[in-house]
Amino acid sequence: MAKGKRTYVWMMSVESGLQCYVTNIQKRNFESGKKLELRKYDKKLRKHVLLKAKEIKKG
Repeated sequence: MAKGKRTYVWMMSVESGLQCYVTNIQKRNFESGKKLELRKYDKKLRKHVLLKAKEIKKG
């Protein structure tokens, strides 16, 4: 079976450490050296913070 072109990632908050969002990204656009960073709403802190992507390992 061929591997897909997309992978799922957790978006983890830098300030609170919570895994706030799950999204998928194209592997071609984000190699292992580049990390996806977004500013999104953190429910625990109730403000917008920087979120970094962490790949979900499938077992």
